[in-house]
Amino acid sequence: MHCKLIGIPLQDGASRLGCEMGPSALRTAGLADALVELGHEVSDLGNLSAPEALAFEHPNPVLRKPGLISAWTRLIAETAYQVSADGMPIFMGGDHALSAGSVSGIARRAQELGKPLFVLWLDAHTDFHTLETTTSGNLHGVPVAYFTGRPGFAPHFPELAAPVDPANVCMIGIRSVDAAERASLRQTQVTVHDMRAIDEYGVAVLLRSFLQKVADAGGMLHVSLDVDFLDPAIGPAVGTTVPGGATFREAHLVMEMLHDSGLVTSLDLVELNPFLDERGRTANMLVDLTASLMGRTVMDRPTRSY
Repeated sequence: MHCKLIGIPLQDGASRLGCEMGPSALRTAGLADALVELGHEVSDLGNLSAPEALAFEHPNPVLRKPGLISAWTRLIAETAYQVSADGMPIFMGGDHALSAGSVSGIARRAQELGKPLFVLWLDAHTDFHTLETTTSGNLHGVPVAYFTGRPGFAPHFPELAAPVDPANVCMIGIRSVDAAERASLRQTQVTVHDMRAIDEYGVAVLLRSFLQKVADAGGMLHVSLDVDFLDPAIGPAVGTTVPGGATFREAHLVMEMLHDSGLVTSLDLVELNPFLDERGRTANMLVDLTASLMGRTVMDRPTRSY
């Protein structure tokens, strides 16, 4: 596969600085080399440059840098659309606000190809706030609401060329949801599997059902992996830690099953904050997980010392 690495040094969607260093950390941890070793062609397209903030007025006074996030969304969406023409984009973040652009750009590509886009959201949070409902003002908490076409984003954010059907979104690892998000999600067909569901049924059962749905529809699959999907014990480099996340083996099993499915067409790696890491531990973990997604097997896993 032709993997295209796109660095997105976006940190303004979060309240804690440091995510802009995420792309560099992933490169230093050897993401490109790991993919080449698996037989893939790799093109590193470098980092996107921060755009000029757009003029932005909104009645919610707590929104943090909304004009800049709107400009980033437009830039990332166009980039995602362009690079997805002939390869598998891997968006190296950067905070989760970037997914408003990556997913909407890939959705435009999928629409042109006549295929439905499905999104696997691996995260502790649902990120289903709108510009009206967020009380923190941190816009890494709005991308799913945006790319599924929830009201309240126009005319402030770019118009969606192809909103993602909420029924095509599956969230796994959820364990922190605000009341407003919970109320909004009840009005949709988004599938939400919290950590209790994983404890009760196992992640393989939950994921297998979703993958079958994607396969039956002949769809494209975008995977958005947030560091806080992982338990903080194995993925400490994130500013939004929530205890009780996915274990090392659960996370790798998800990636191995995704590889076996052959359905994944694009990937986000987000919320890596190297300033909070322990000797590159989380960056190495994300590289290893990406390698599992791209074909590394259990017996091929390298020995690491932390």
